[in-house]
Amino acid sequence: MEIATPKVYLITRPQIDVGALLSFKEDEKLDSWWPNEPADRSDGEYACEVAGRLCYMSFGKGRKTNKEFISNIITAAHGSVLEHAVYGFIITGVSRSFTHELVRHRHLSFSQLSQRYVDESDAKVVIPDAIKGADDVFTRAVTAAQTAYRVLMSHLENYYKDVADTTQRRKLARQAARCILPNATETKIFVTGNARAWRHFIDMRTSTHADIEIRQVATMILEVLRKEAPSIFDDYEIHANIVTSAHRKV
Repeated sequence: MEIATPKVYLITRPQIDVGALLSFKEDEKLDSWWPNEPADRSDGEYACEVAGRLCYMSFGKGRKTNKEFISNIITAAHGSVLEHAVYGFIITGVSRSFTHELVRHRHLSFSQLSQRYVDESDAKVVIPDAIKGADDVFTRAVTAAQTAYRVLMSHLENYYKDVADTTQRRKLARQAARCILPNATETKIFVTGNARAWRHFIDMRTSTHADIEIRQVATMILEVLRKEAPSIFDDYEIHANIVTSAHRKV
């Protein structure tokens, strides 16, 4: 039995087409403009700034830096502007219990490993810290479940032996056998959301009242996004695994 630990990978991020922005500038005959190249900001931060400035046609006016502009957006709780920056993560080493809670965040988009198509005979498992003192109980339960899964798979493959399509035959067997697998079974999931949706996820799931596993992953995602787009996420502070912000629910 192999124990899994959570990992997060930032896979997708926004990309600005500076040439298209310059065409917009020329078509609108804008004399004042801010730097054409987003050298001091990520493209996600840049996209939010462009969107926010478009509302008032304030290009080259008012707050000069991206950080100043986005900070004002967050302080004013104009969260819709942050929806223009979209980030996608692959999350691994997490349990099915975790993803049952994760998919409640309906403003995020999900593509998860399918137990109907993937053989889970030797799946990793996630063990909560709180029961690591009872490893023997956990190990016996998981081992029994995985053994039962293999036995069921053998039975079901025979049960569906007359199904000609081998892929369909395996799917039918695995979708039935998975009923015996514990919530501790490790899974993988691709999650995409805009910056506002990620902020809401972080607000909700870094709370001390949140499930410990999802709280850990939410903090890991926050750490990545603070480096990727500090203007959007650096109002959050992390101290001793406690996340705070003066601007929750933007």
